[in-house]
Amino acid sequence: MSRTEQDFLGQREIADDIYYGVQTIRGKENFHITGIPMNQEPYFVKALGYVKKAAAMANRDLGAIDAKVADAIILGCDRVIAGDMMNQFVTDFIQGGAGTSTNMNANEVIANLALESLGFKKGDYQHVSPNDHVNYGQSTNDTYPTAFRLALILRLESYMTALRQLQEAFFAKGREFDRVLKMGRTHLQDAVPMSLGAEFRGWGTTMGEEVDRISEARALLREINLGATAIGTSVTAAQGYPKLAVRHLSALTGVDFILAGDLVEATSDTGAYVQLSGVLKRTASKLTKICNDIRLLASGPRAGFNEINLPQLQPGSSIMPGKVNPVIPEVVNQTSFLVIGLDTTVTLAASAGQLQLNVMEPVISFALFFSIRTMERAVNSLRENCVVGITANEDHTRNMVLNSLGIVTVLKPLLGYKQCAEIAREGYKSGKSLHQIVVVERKLLTQDKWDEMFSFERLINPDLIG
Repeated sequence: MSRTEQDFLGQREIADDIYYGVQTIRGKENFHITGIPMNQEPYFVKALGYVKKAAAMANRDLGAIDAKVADAIILGCDRVIAGDMMNQFVTDFIQGGAGTSTNMNANEVIANLALESLGFKKGDYQHVSPNDHVNYGQSTNDTYPTAFRLALILRLESYMTALRQLQEAFFAKGREFDRVLKMGRTHLQDAVPMSLGAEFRGWGTTMGEEVDRISEARALLREINLGATAIGTSVTAAQGYPKLAVRHLSALTGVDFILAGDLVEATSDTGAYVQLSGVLKRTASKLTKICNDIRLLASGPRAGFNEINLPQLQPGSSIMPGKVNPVIPEVVNQTSFLVIGLDTTVTLAASAGQLQLNVMEPVISFALFFSIRTMERAVNSLRENCVVGITANEDHTRNMVLNSLGIVTVLKPLLGYKQCAEIAREGYKSGKSLHQIVVVERKLLTQDKWDEMFSFERLINPDLIG
C-alpha cells in the first residue's frame, strides 16, 4: 500500500510503511555522496528529536500551536529520542541546502508519528503538518546547528572515555616498567638514561592533556542559536520562544545550553567547529608521535631497537616467514592522518560561508563525526590490542645503557666537561667501553665509585649525582 504526498514541485507515491515524506525522498534522491545516511550517527538523530521536542514544548506553552497537536508531536519526538525510528533517517550526511533535507526528514517522521497517535493516517498533514506544526517558529538554519552541537556534546563523551582509558593503560605500563633502565635519545642519538616507565608515563600525561582540551572545546558548543530562524531575526517565532525553547532543551538533555547573545552572528558562525576540529587534529598529531615511538622501540627484533615487544596479532608478510609487523600503531597512524586531513575540510568549509549563513555545515558535520568515530575506534584498538600487551626487554635495555658512551654525562659533575668529552671521543674512536677507559685504563674512578655512580637510582635521578 502507498500514499500520495505533494509539495510545490509535484506529487510522489510513498510506501505506507515509511514515516518520512516527499521532501525527504527528494533529498535522498538528490544526494548520493558519501553513502552514509544520518542514521549512522544515532546521536544526531536523537539530538534532532530533542530539539523538536523542546520546540514543541515552547510553542505549546506560548499558545503558538494547539496543545493537543503539540503533545502528539512530543510523543513522536520521544520515539525518535528512544531510537525507535532510526531507520527512517535516510538523508546523506553531505547535502546541499545547509541541512534542509535532514531537518525535513525529522519534521516528516515526527509529524507522521504524531498523526498515528491521534488516529489519523500518515500524510494527513492538515491535522499535523511537518512545516506548520513540527517546524513552527523554526528554520533549518537554527534547528540543524543546534542538533549538531548537541550531538557532538553527546558523542564526545565516549571519545573522551576512550582517551582516559588509554591514558590509564599508559600509566599502568609506566608503573610496571618503573625500574626498567633504558637509554633516552634526542635527535635519535644516545642522550642520558631514563626508565622505560617514565616514557610510558609521559604518553599517559599527554593523553590526559588532550581530554582537557576536548572538554574546553566541547564547552563552546553549548552556545546555540535556537530560535534564530532563518538569519537570526527570529522571524515567524512566537514572542519569547528562543529563551523558552533553550530552557526546555537544557532541561531535557541535562546540558546547560546558552542562547547566543547575537543570533545573527551565531547563525553564520562556525568557529566552535573549527576549534573542536583543531583539537582533534592536535590529538591525532600526538598519537602519531606516540605510535611512531612505539614502532621504533619495538623495531627489529634482532636488527632494531628491540626495547619492547608488541602483541603478535597476525603474520606480517606474504613472502618473509615469521615476520610480524606493528599493525596497530600503523593503523592508528593512518587514522590520525585522515583526521588531520579532515581538519582541512572543516577549515575550508567554515571559511566558505557567505553573509548570514554557512551552507557548508553538512560537510563539517560529516568531517567531525567521522573523525571522532574513527579516532575513538583507533584509540580503543591501540589500548586493547597493543598497549596492554606490551612487554619490556629489560636486560637488553640495561646493557644498551651501560655500553653507551652517552652515560659519560653522568660523570660530568666529577670529571668536568672537558675530560668527559675527551673520554667520549676516545670511546668513539677506539670502540672501547666507558668502563674500560675510566676504571680499567685511566683509573679515574674505583670500581666501587663506578657502581655507585651508575646504580639504577642515580642514573634515573640526576639530583642524586654528586
